[in-house]
Amino acid sequence: MKPLRILMAGQIYSDGNGQGGFTMRLAEHLVKRGHQVKMLMPSDRANSYFVCINGVQVEKIAAIHFSVLHPAIYVTPWPRPRVREIFQSFDPDIVHIQDHYFLSQSVAREARQRSTPLIGTNHFLPENLLPFLIRSPRLRQLVGRVLWKIMLSVFNQLDAATTPSHAAAEILRRQKIHFPVHVISNGVDTARFAFDPGVDRLSIRQKYRLAADKPIFLYVGRLDGEKRVDVLVKAVSELPRADFQLAIVGNGLRAQALRRQSQDLAVDGQVIFLGYVSAADLPALYMSSDIFVMPSSAELQSIATLEALSCGKPVLAANARALPELVTHGVNGYLFESDSATDAAYWMKKFLERPGLWASMGKAGILRAQSHSLDNTITAYDECYRMIIEKHPELASPFPIKSIELPDTYRRKRAVKPKRQLLFQRRSK
Repeated sequence: MKPLRILMAGQIYSDGNGQGGFTMRLAEHLVKRGHQVKMLMPSDRANSYFVCINGVQVEKIAAIHFSVLHPAIYVTPWPRPRVREIFQSFDPDIVHIQDHYFLSQSVAREARQRSTPLIGTNHFLPENLLPFLIRSPRLRQLVGRVLWKIMLSVFNQLDAATTPSHAAAEILRRQKIHFPVHVISNGVDTARFAFDPGVDRLSIRQKYRLAADKPIFLYVGRLDGEKRVDVLVKAVSELPRADFQLAIVGNGLRAQALRRQSQDLAVDGQVIFLGYVSAADLPALYMSSDIFVMPSSAELQSIATLEALSCGKPVLAANARALPELVTHGVNGYLFESDSATDAAYWMKKFLERPGLWASMGKAGILRAQSHSLDNTITAYDECYRMIIEKHPELASPFPIKSIELPDTYRRKRAVKPKRQLLFQRRSK
């Protein structure tokens, strides 16, 4: 098949968070399949410049650093001239935006004016931000509606959109959208993140100051408010036993507050903050732990959870958003009531009491992860791009009627256990 020229745009292009890591993996693997990929993102300097990263042409557009709001926020106030030049020189077959902010707005507008096929992936969820900035539920609801309206003003220009999970697609469909939505997993590199019994667990644990003879619960991700790592720290304090550790990997705005919380609750000897862990060490660290934990109540998928499942780790996850699509209660892990430290502590205790189940749960997790392999994800996007290009004249109307159907290979039925059933199971076990 003819290679495509694919123009991507978004705020982040790095492994620093889920959106950036997904965009980087997608772009690099599309290049490996022979496509030309150009990525547009805000510059970390006052001027624009170009770099080539693993075959991906990365154009960094002049931006202003808004460090007062967040150390990672860069805003492109006047991107249009440079965006127009890039469209003229690169002449993309399709444009793929990763968000709805200033740069992506400009890219989407230019694509529409040139009648270039346009797709977007939604990583946005107001709940990731608002509960920790606005206390009033009514005001949060009002601001959330405004933020969705801004997002849809950009995304309603699309020919189609993708989301990584059925839960994420349902959230998007509840808005007043004018475009078809397709579920394509973020994907996990099942070759890199794979069960490896040959890993020297003892040396990895020694390197990261973890106990050699205790079960390890592992969290990997940003330490920001919406991740609810504070629920895990409190859960450790509510579990009156010292024969385990909670290892926390990552950095973020809440890192110091979480350290203070562990000290205040007198669990700083059990809660170990590892900070940044290199990409090279991460698979071995998964293998050297025993149970992975994901407490976030606002996950549209969770790449870290996919990585842990692929490494054969059972998972304790919040029963919220997309996490029940990855974790089936009692099969490859347990689900706890979102934001409840008491329920999290209960299921941590159940894990510790049932070490004989860890291996079978891990095997079930590997099977679940295989359906989310990165190869499947790249194939799905390749096919989706080509179908959108082929059907573009039909989809370019303001209110497309028909949705592009992806192959059954990339569809999964959602299986979510209700909280009522979950609590009944807890009482009966």
